[in-house]
Amino acid sequence: MENAVLITIGDEILSGNTIDTNSNFIATELKNIGIKVSQIFTISDEIETIKNTLRTAFEIGDLVITTGGLGPTRDDKTKKALAEFFDDEIALDEATFIHLKNYMEKRGRGDILERNKEQAFVPTKSTVFQNQYGTAPCMMMKYNNKLSFSLPGVPYEVKPLIKDQIVPYLKETFSLQYINTRIVSVVGIPESVLADIIEDWELSLPQNLALSYLPVGTRVKLRLTASGHNESVLQQQLEQEIQKLFPLIGESIIATSEDKIEKILGELLNEKKLTLSIAESCTGGELAKMITSNSGSSKYFVGGIVPYATAKKVEILNVSQKTVDEFTVVSEQVAQEMAKGCQKLFGSHISLSTTGVAGPGKGEDGKDIGTVFYTIRINDNEQTFRLYMPHLERLDFMYFVSQKIIQDLIGLLINNQ
Repeated sequence: MENAVLITIGDEILSGNTIDTNSNFIATELKNIGIKVSQIFTISDEIETIKNTLRTAFEIGDLVITTGGLGPTRDDKTKKALAEFFDDEIALDEATFIHLKNYMEKRGRGDILERNKEQAFVPTKSTVFQNQYGTAPCMMMKYNNKLSFSLPGVPYEVKPLIKDQIVPYLKETFSLQYINTRIVSVVGIPESVLADIIEDWELSLPQNLALSYLPVGTRVKLRLTASGHNESVLQQQLEQEIQKLFPLIGESIIATSEDKIEKILGELLNEKKLTLSIAESCTGGELAKMITSNSGSSKYFVGGIVPYATAKKVEILNVSQKTVDEFTVVSEQVAQEMAKGCQKLFGSHISLSTTGVAGPGKGEDGKDIGTVFYTIRINDNEQTFRLYMPHLERLDFMYFVSQKIIQDLIGLLINNQ
């Protein structure tokens, strides 16, 4: 089994009202056991559309996984489409009904069991994987020696079904290769220039190694993926190839293992036994959210504050009103005073501050949309930076600025070793 096709069923995805996070999660889990996702379809909940897409999917892949479209009513189109496609009929599955009954009773919802009884009706040829976190079961069916799994669409139901049941089943049933991945994070080199610098290295990679360029903000992640039947050999291969990069771009490499920038920072702060605090204005808490999303961040993150109103910058962080009046609230000087006040407020080794205009309207002081100043203060040393990104929408602006600040802090910590 080498290739998989994912099918997301639901008008709410097509309309843009709901983001498809399931496909990203499933593709990652499959990649980790050596199964590549060849294509992802997003389709409406219509019987003929589902059947036609299944037909196409089985032409492309050995494994087909659908999410969404499974409802508690008798007119469930996805289940009907599965029955028609696999030349089957739908009937009550006693084991699934018992599981559903126990599930509802444990949650004190036995009174609505009859309304949900339809969830226990499944195609008779299917093998059922019981859903421990919802009422719609997962159904596995076979098609010309290929497999199909049909899952509900709720992400917190999809994840355990994939991780705890489907992935173990696939690993046990098929002889799958090991897939090992390493991420090399590179800063300060544009992607096109980076590609030129490492071209010879890339062309000399062993055949079982693949390289991908993944730009994130101003960082480029080089993802090296190795596949084979001996995991220790793969790990050695990856390490050997990564070491060859250091003579070429060593000064621009900030990490060779972790993927997320906030995890890279967390490791550095733990290693150096440094604490961090944040004062955010234009990023609105995004920076603190990123940092605290990392498990164990309580070891180094002391706290944060979002003094959005100018008066609160003055009142809480002791930013001088005179500084605000002279330079405006979106200025290098205010960012510096915010960082200094934040460091004192929380008693941290490091403090970060942001002040800017996220849009869509101009700032109260007339500064252009996309203007931001941020200060990184490490003990008594500080550096202030200016960015101007008028093309970014508000939320994208907040995320980009937060990424860039963490990246710059990492660079300063590494260079000051």
